[in-house]
Amino acid sequence: MPSSYERLAELIDPASTVLLTVECQQGVVGPDSALPELAHEAHASGALANIARLVAAAHDTGVQVIHAIAERRPDGRGANRNARLFRAAERLPVQQLSGTAAVRVAPPIEVAEEDLVVRRLHGLSPIQGTDVDPLLRNLGCRTLVVTGVSANVAVPNAVFDAVNLGYTAVVPADAIAGVPSEYTPAMVRNTLALVATVATTDEVLGCLKRPRRRA
Repeated sequence: MPSSYERLAELIDPASTVLLTVECQQGVVGPDSALPELAHEAHASGALANIARLVAAAHDTGVQVIHAIAERRPDGRGANRNARLFRAAERLPVQQLSGTAAVRVAPPIEVAEEDLVVRRLHGLSPIQGTDVDPLLRNLGCRTLVVTGVSANVAVPNAVFDAVNLGYTAVVPADAIAGVPSEYTPAMVRNTLALVATVATTDEVLGCLKRPRRRA
């Protein structure tokens, strides 16, 4: 019977795997974040550093990277206002406005020329209602590795949408973050583990960097 690592290795084939970073933007996880508690957790937990490691490995091994960014127009046109979360975001001191530093991918994550950046002006999901799904299909994606923030909202949205659309989701549990800190492992254990393959950053890196068997 194959080990959990062997099963993970079967899922992560660079030719059919895409790495998704969710809302890893300066206005969310950077030093001038609109959500300082979340930004602190992303750094303190090591999640942001692990995401940067995964992105670097993806660049080295030819795995496609997609960065999903949440932003809004200065006039708010087209943005949701049908939940408390959206109304609270309108009052935050840092706004995720299109074209500003707040919606640039945050260090230490590096964006390569071949990366795709998908921006959305509405909703909660990095996938549903955006260009991500058609891009994944055109890329021949079968396995989507989901990283980023937050474990409260956007990350589970991405995982559920990926599964509903027929992709296999892999979640490196130490490459996502939410608040409070104890919420993330509870979300992973009680929800994400039911629909995704949960791993560690090191396990995913091992799969990406392992020699490929010749057919």
